[in-house]
Amino acid sequence: MLPVERPGTLRATRPDVLLGIVVALAGVAAATAAIYPLKSLAPVVSLSVVYLPAVVLVSGVWGLWMGLATSLTSAAAFNFFHLPPLGRFTISDSRNWVALAAFTLVAVAVSTIAELARSRALEADRRRAEADLAAALARELLGGSETAGALATAARRVAAALGLSSVSIELGAARGDERRWEFALSGADGAQIATLVVPRSLPPEARERLESYLVPALGALVAIALRRDALQAEAVETAALRRSDDVKTAVLRAVSHDLRTPVTAIVAAGHALGSDSLSAAERTELSAAVVQEGEQLAALVDKLLDLSRLQAGRAEPRQDWISLEDVVLAARDGLPESAGQVRLAVDAEVPPVRADAAHLERAFANLLENALRYSGGLPVSVHIRRNGARAVVRVVDQGPGIGPAERARIFEPFYRGPVLSGEPWPGSGLGLAIAKGFVEANGGTLSVDSLPGQGSSFVVSLPIEQPVAPAPEGRPAAPLPT
Repeated sequence: MLPVERPGTLRATRPDVLLGIVVALAGVAAATAAIYPLKSLAPVVSLSVVYLPAVVLVSGVWGLWMGLATSLTSAAAFNFFHLPPLGRFTISDSRNWVALAAFTLVAVAVSTIAELARSRALEADRRRAEADLAAALARELLGGSETAGALATAARRVAAALGLSSVSIELGAARGDERRWEFALSGADGAQIATLVVPRSLPPEARERLESYLVPALGALVAIALRRDALQAEAVETAALRRSDDVKTAVLRAVSHDLRTPVTAIVAAGHALGSDSLSAAERTELSAAVVQEGEQLAALVDKLLDLSRLQAGRAEPRQDWISLEDVVLAARDGLPESAGQVRLAVDAEVPPVRADAAHLERAFANLLENALRYSGGLPVSVHIRRNGARAVVRVVDQGPGIGPAERARIFEPFYRGPVLSGEPWPGSGLGLAIAKGFVEANGGTLSVDSLPGQGSSFVVSLPIEQPVAPAPEGRPAAPLPT
């Protein structure tokens, strides 16, 4: 995979070698000339550092060997023009030998470090390009109407990423020839389901990366896409399978962005932890980053499972008489201490309601988490009261508020409203959708009242059922007084 070149970054292809030689010679000449006026300010043996910028520039752009050549050229120029006897490649003062040797070693070390930084930057670019390509292929193969039509678009993306004239992805087994290589794409069971065909002009390094990374990922995506096609065909007859397809589309959207971010961070930190050059403090910091990203990933998976259950119609409530105050307190206590402060007020006349405590706890936890995120560190208020035949829970934040156009979409899965800068708010965009689903599954409603700049108020309304007293044998049960 070819990394995308961006201004100000190391490039995957080095510039012309002849240009590098010209730049190196010009840099050495400029440094040599710059030392003459500096001799009156510092001892000449200490001015060898003037050559280092040219060494770093050439090493970073043209690579290690050009950097080493620039280092040696700089040492020769420094010796010839500035170390006595001048105009000769000899040194009269033995102390100058030490200075020249020290400069040469520093220059070589700088060249090596610059090349190492270049290599790591290019590898990071390759990893980023691979991740972007995988996400693009996932959108093409799993977001389209059918796999057969999406394979051609996916093949064009692969060809563009590899810099090839043509690439094809064919279902089933296909054979290559003297002009084409074939790579088998397999599913989870190991059986071949498709074939990736590329020209034999593919460079060896690109072929190795293709076999180690792209072929397994593409095989898994094609397998998922084919399975998706089968489910869609069956879903024509049943509404339940249509809901299952919606869940799969939602999961795809999470995989292409929200899941990839913590996974990438965990993998990067894991690779870094294997280095022997890390200090104890750096290892602790990386370990904490792995734990934090893992917890975020686990929370996202829990939300995806909740959304899957709700959209598949499998979140049947186990109703019992519960106290809304206890449920809200349990949701608040389940949040991390760093989340923020929640103030709770409960009217005395609020009776128990008949609902699933676990469902409502998840709903209120998402509402509180959402309110605290937008409150900017200010407290969130929760008020529980009775309004006729319904119990009303109002969660009020002190955030930026929600405009009319945004209020119509905030309960959609994966939707995140923009902040002032135009970027979306952090988070997965699932919390409000899950809260609404659990509240409605228990016979309630969830709505929002908000104006831009005046905070938001999320209102949960649940029906109050009259408890029924157990009746003696032979008599009908009678409602309890409230």
